[in-house]
Amino acid sequence: MSGVAEHSPATEIRSNAERQVLFLQGPLSPLYKLTGDRLEALGFGVHRINFCAGDWLHWHGKGCVSFKRRPTEWPAFIEDYLRTHGITDLVLHGDQRLYHRVAIEKAIQQDVYVAVTELGALRPGWMTLERNGLSTLSHFPSDPVSIMRIAEAAGQVDLTPKYPSSFWLQTAPDVVYNLTNVFLKPLFPAYQRHTIYPPIQEYLRGAVRLLKEKRRNQAAEHLLASLREKAVRYYVLPLQLEGDFQLRRHSPFDSFEQVLEIVFQSLAEEAPEDVHIVLKSHPLDVGFEDWPGVSKRLADRFGVGDRVHFLDGGGLAKPFEEALGVVTLNSTAGLEALQAGLPVKTLVPAHYDIADLTHQGDLATFWHDPVYPDTDLLSAYIQALAASTQVRGSIHNAEGVVVAADNIARKVAIRDLNSFGSYVDPPPRLARARALGVPL
Repeated sequence: MSGVAEHSPATEIRSNAERQVLFLQGPLSPLYKLTGDRLEALGFGVHRINFCAGDWLHWHGKGCVSFKRRPTEWPAFIEDYLRTHGITDLVLHGDQRLYHRVAIEKAIQQDVYVAVTELGALRPGWMTLERNGLSTLSHFPSDPVSIMRIAEAAGQVDLTPKYPSSFWLQTAPDVVYNLTNVFLKPLFPAYQRHTIYPPIQEYLRGAVRLLKEKRRNQAAEHLLASLREKAVRYYVLPLQLEGDFQLRRHSPFDSFEQVLEIVFQSLAEEAPEDVHIVLKSHPLDVGFEDWPGVSKRLADRFGVGDRVHFLDGGGLAKPFEEALGVVTLNSTAGLEALQAGLPVKTLVPAHYDIADLTHQGDLATFWHDPVYPDTDLLSAYIQALAASTQVRGSIHNAEGVVVAADNIARKVAIRDLNSFGSYVDPPPRLARARALGVPL
């Protein structure tokens, strides 16, 4: 079975009356409250721990408690809470937040079933739901044979785009949540947020950036047209946010600046002289780091200033049209590139970093002879992913959040996470990640 652990969800289920489900922080959305309501209606005991005023705003009342102590007291608190309340299932959003990392560790020690949610890998219109961990901690197999087997077992999956994102459902809940935490900080004085920027400064910068969006998009279009007119051969490097846990926890780097240094040095020393790099800013970046200035400084240092270009607007579809390939740390943009038929080189073991999908050699070989994705394997990977670790729905769509709550509640109720034999233990990407210095 190539290391794939088969399991029957039915053999792991207790009666609903014996199941006690604990929710920690969820996405900035009614999703977790709706999911809890559905599980409670099915007879499950439902619990919630709030860490800040924003959490309380989303969900308070019956079954809710607040943790207001110092983070150093959290390990003992959650260990005792799990045992005292007979918690059988733990649901949380993102596995690398301070409170969540500890909770997962304590839960696994007590044989609690852990469900981790995240935004969908196949977004829009999907949510990720995996057992125990995500990304380099994902238990989804990484070998092509197992992936093909899962896809065959799952059968065809409807991948029709649904639940388009609403700008207001992306921004308004975030603003309300964080401003609530700012103004009601005295109610939860010891709370340690997982984000790295002061919210008010971030919103002010974001508002200014939004006002300049049209100008930035036009500049990006002009740059791409110029590159096309000059027949420039280029690779795309999508930037990732400094606060992204894919960078902070699932990579060995302290800053994306270190990623730029590695790529620029390789470009200077190992790539053909006519090969360029197009950097693409992250759509949610509000400019704390001044990446245009940072990239210019680094490019000049390595003598490739005339071969590095910065796109600070637009999407990825247009730059992908003429690209030779994509270099990425471990962004979901890499999966978009594979779906566009482009070769992809990841710098750490991303979820989709699989032989015959991504370039398995180093950057030097990627510049000269990039490996294109096997279309049959890519189709199987997406099919297997959708069937086993993704659920329909979206927190950024009014209808989609209801659908997501229904689907997550159903999956948790029958313990059908990582279905079709897609749970491998230990996590198959973890050893490679640790060998690169990933701190997990």
